[in-house]
Amino acid sequence: MPVTPETLTRHELVGLDVRVVSASSPDVIGLEGTVVTETTRTLGIESDGQVSHVPKDSATFEWTLPSGEVVKTAGETLIARPPRRTEQKGDSKWQ
Repeated sequence: MPVTPETLTRHELVGLDVRVVSASSPDVIGLEGTVVTETTRTLGIESDGQVSHVPKDSATFEWTLPSGEVVKTAGETLIARPPRRTEQKGDSKWQ
């Protein structure tokens, strides 16, 4: 299944390009890079050879999909263990 705005929360996020557009920590606002790790509550974003761990629950992310489309998501919609999130979010008939 291709990554689309509607199915983004059900896909693997590692490897996607992302930018932090808002966050409770001003240090990470504007951070851009590639997601290299994901845990239940954080995204590891690699930028300029360094990995920054950004809490999902207090940030808004802007994703650049493989199609070139840009999608904004609230981090709280991404909180879950990655395998659980990909199984249970969205419109899957397998929920």
